[in-house]
Amino acid sequence: MEGPPVRVLACGDVEGRLNSLFSRVQAVQKKTGQFDLLLCVGEFFGASAEAEAEWQEYKTGAKKAPIHTYILGAASQETVKNFPNADGCELAENITYLGRRGVFTGVSGLQIAYVSGREALQEPAPAHCFTSKDLSALVTPLTSSSKYRGVDILLTSQWPRGVWHYGNNPEVNTKSCGSGSVASLADKLKPRYHFAALERAHYERLPYRNHVVLQENAQHVSRFIALATVGNPAKKKYLYAFNIVPMKNMDPSELVKQPQDVTENPYRRPAKDKKEAPKPAFGAEEEEEPARQFFFDLGQKEGNARGRGRKRPSDWEDRGRHRQEQHRQPRHPQPTGPCWFCLASPQVEKHLVISIGTHCYVALAKGALTPRHVLILPIGHYQSVVELGSEVLEEMEKYKSSLKSFYKSKGERCVVFERNYRSQHLQLQVVPVPLDRCTTEDIKEAFMVQAQEQRMEMMEIPEHTDLKQIAPPGTPYFYVELDSGEKLFYRIQKHFPLQFGREVLASEPLLNIPTRADWKECKQSREEEEQSCKQVRDDFQPYDFSWED
Repeated sequence: MEGPPVRVLACGDVEGRLNSLFSRVQAVQKKTGQFDLLLCVGEFFGASAEAEAEWQEYKTGAKKAPIHTYILGAASQETVKNFPNADGCELAENITYLGRRGVFTGVSGLQIAYVSGREALQEPAPAHCFTSKDLSALVTPLTSSSKYRGVDILLTSQWPRGVWHYGNNPEVNTKSCGSGSVASLADKLKPRYHFAALERAHYERLPYRNHVVLQENAQHVSRFIALATVGNPAKKKYLYAFNIVPMKNMDPSELVKQPQDVTENPYRRPAKDKKEAPKPAFGAEEEEEPARQFFFDLGQKEGNARGRGRKRPSDWEDRGRHRQEQHRQPRHPQPTGPCWFCLASPQVEKHLVISIGTHCYVALAKGALTPRHVLILPIGHYQSVVELGSEVLEEMEKYKSSLKSFYKSKGERCVVFERNYRSQHLQLQVVPVPLDRCTTEDIKEAFMVQAQEQRMEMMEIPEHTDLKQIAPPGTPYFYVELDSGEKLFYRIQKHFPLQFGREVLASEPLLNIPTRADWKECKQSREEEEQSCKQVRDDFQPYDFSWED
């Protein structure tokens, strides 16, 4: 039976700013109630005189931490002096140093594994560094049992190297960031939550699997969260609040539930040891072949289907080969598991594809809201617009422009929206609406009003604002672009209605087709989809720049 959840706060580098941290904690507790413990990763102490003065107030008892606070050891030589005992000890009332490495189990059964400091690059290891012996001493007793499933929380100061693989990208220098030993530790310990700091950045990675699909029994997912420095001027997130039911108290079926946005394990990348490593879903040799084959098939098939005298079948075959040549050049990022939207993926529904460029393609939306509702998608595996490179972005803009001209010829204006939330592959929805039914102002007002009704504050952003400036990679958001160039943006906090964009457009003030708000209610047969797609493909062809030689 599940017991009550433990309420936990996690914090990044404090660097001696204890008053700032604890006043923030008090404000959070005043608003949302008491938390059970605060876990601090990274550098807790500061080297300045001000930091030392603040610490003395807590050390002498003049001030008291408002919550049970557990900290990691020194991450630099300057702060080693603050830790008198390598095995851990209470440093002040309510402030406990966990120790060099170990496992802390609370009365609730919550199991927290921890390693202090940085990875040692020399022998003998400095006092603020850990060695491979430290990690072995932590891992072996835990994982030697056949019943070992994982730990609830892992605390390290350093990031695990490569944690961003297969996931959203962090705003750090990935060439120098993180420790390979910490990555190996995280892979072996399988924490449900892993917190780290030291990079002055906030990064919440998409959850990742701890098992190989169809080859191993399902296991719980892991979440990696890096936190920024307390009181940082950029106001990056440094305090993270969450509830967690200890693993030992959970129903196994609940524990192993997989969220929709789960990715492959970033630490189990193939090719390092080809004998033991699992075969990549899209290996270096295979990654382009399905895509090339796909372009060729499409050309042949449509050459026979059109029969309109515009292109002879042989021309289509030439074009297919020409596209093959074009597509040998870009190296598109690939997923590691099934993806319905990667063009090289066997799961992609070929019959819905309308146009293929060098970096992007256009497909008819499944369960389309209106007959010419399409998606613009990157050929490679990108999660959101803010992760795209300049070439991909440029071609996406080109497609938007072509579609606007196409819709205008049909007496329509288009609404473009993206939901970067509970999705793995970027889907830019492009929905045409009749010019005589909906003005741009009507559409804008409908989005603002319906967002307000759901207690979401949608803001208007300047026309030429780069989304990356307001939504760094990894930030969940919803974004709308109107045909006037006006843009609306909402930073998703916790929950977000997945069909919100469709619901607004289908609502009474706009298209007045509320029954079509859910795409599942609009499904067509395969034959109907093929017919719809052929019609849109034929109509769009005069505006399609990908036909230009």
